[in-house]
Amino acid sequence: MNDDSQILIARLLSHQTLRRDDKLVKRVLSDEQFRKEVDGRLLAVGLKLLDNVYADHVTLALHRNMEPKIFGAKDVWQNNNFGLSRDGVALLVVLWAQIILPKRERQETHQHAEDDQNDMFGTEKPLPRAEDTSIGIAYKALLADFGDKLGKKTRLDMNLGILSKLGFIERRGDVIVEGPLLDLLMDTDVLKERIVNGALADVFKRSPPQIIPVPRSAPPLAANDEEPAPAFAEAEDDILPAFEAPPPPAPIDDDTPAKD
Repeated sequence: MNDDSQILIARLLSHQTLRRDDKLVKRVLSDEQFRKEVDGRLLAVGLKLLDNVYADHVTLALHRNMEPKIFGAKDVWQNNNFGLSRDGVALLVVLWAQIILPKRERQETHQHAEDDQNDMFGTEKPLPRAEDTSIGIAYKALLADFGDKLGKKTRLDMNLGILSKLGFIERRGDVIVEGPLLDLLMDTDVLKERIVNGALADVFKRSPPQIIPVPRSAPPLAANDEEPAPAFAEAEDDILPAFEAPPPPAPIDDDTPAKD
């Protein structure tokens, strides 16, 4: 007889993330007894199931009380086990703020990415999936806005490659979109206030960018799924940047005589 909790944990360890519409994931999110069994097995090895209603995937993470024993085992606190440099971590925060915060706002108002205006009865609809509300940001705009602060083009490209391999982002031509882990491993409750009113306050005070929905490729067929999800018909070449960088201000001529 198959042990479903064992299978689910083994698949999460093997694949890192699973979609919320996976059969066993749906069961662990809705079956209280099954969730207790999974949580108990994970707790025995210092892990926990990580999910939130705004993300389309679930993953595993260390329990908070295990972090000092793992990351603090040496003289230096090893809180970054992804091997990211400081500019890589800064880029991750920027991408999270530019992609996840607008997506969360759309999900809370039950608005899809292609909607032009709020629906009077939108809040009565089910919470939209992340892939239906998430938008992308243009690589050129990211380079123009943050390139000088994040190591210029060479470092930016290198860190984008690392974040893509880790599952935080995906690349769709010139557009950078949300990956499976971007909305799972970042603590929105802690970061939102610091980012919106602190480190990136000047960015969020600008006029909102033109929003263009980014089509996603069909997810891989899970081992226990019956039918694959339908593929998108649009080609990647048809994807447009989500926004362009604002034009530089016109130069001021100090030699222009003042009018009487």
